[in-house]
Amino acid sequence: MNKGKIIAGVLAPHPPHLVYGENPKQNEPKSEGGWEVLRWGYERCRKNILAKKPDVLIVHSPHWNTIVGHHVLGLEKFSGLSVDPIFPHLFRYQYDLTVDVELSLAISEEIKAKGMIAKVMKNPDFRVDYGTITTLHLINPAWDLPIVAISANNSPYYFSNEVGQKQMMLLGEATRIAVEKTGKRAVLLASNSLSHRHFTKESEIPEDMSAEHVYSHGQYLWDMTVLKMMKEGRCAELLATLPEFIDMASAEVKAGALTWMLSALGIPDYPAEVHAYGTVIGTGNAVVEWDNDTN
Repeated sequence: MNKGKIIAGVLAPHPPHLVYGENPKQNEPKSEGGWEVLRWGYERCRKNILAKKPDVLIVHSPHWNTIVGHHVLGLEKFSGLSVDPIFPHLFRYQYDLTVDVELSLAISEEIKAKGMIAKVMKNPDFRVDYGTITTLHLINPAWDLPIVAISANNSPYYFSNEVGQKQMMLLGEATRIAVEKTGKRAVLLASNSLSHRHFTKESEIPEDMSAEHVYSHGQYLWDMTVLKMMKEGRCAELLATLPEFIDMASAEVKAGALTWMLSALGIPDYPAEVHAYGTVIGTGNAVVEWDNDTN
């Protein structure tokens, strides 16, 4: 068996508004569009990612929240209705996904080898969270690739940002080892927004772009600071900055997906490509790609 490789990583935010704006057949609510800058950025990123012909997409979502350990999906098929609990009028999505169980179980074993707790979800009625579904749809709307989904352990919230970051660094290392051992060409999807203070009321027409803007100038400046580090290949500095960024901008990266991905990529020192930056209900979102296949 050839040694596997993580061929790319993507900061791939999951606002359900982006799926709503695309009007796919799987989503019941229909829109007049909206959030085109981010959606078109996803289109450019999608073209790059799918051209690499990955074997599997691995996603870490903050909305599969687990208290004890890091969980993975452990059955080949999951299907059902995914509903966003905050925006059920925008996202009611019928999903049918295929899991790379071999890689899922391998990641679980490597998590244990790192001294952490791992659990495997084998309940066929488990409803996959909307963050996972949204990110996977936006990267691969054809749903013709197997996936691995990893939960967001609550350690950053129960302990501290620093404790959480340490856990996610180890999780990234475990993921990389499992990918290499199983011979897969894998793409990592960090399903996170950046700044995450958001409006408490929405427009009468949710897709009314005249009402869409960043929550505050301070949040915008923080988002630009971390994106500049990504564009300049300063990921070690970025990781050191994340605890302050989280506190100052309520950044959703607190849940750990970005740290997990950067760790699994070996903490890149090469530039990332920022495909798009935009706001959704005031939150800062960026579609950012690390090409690890040629670096």
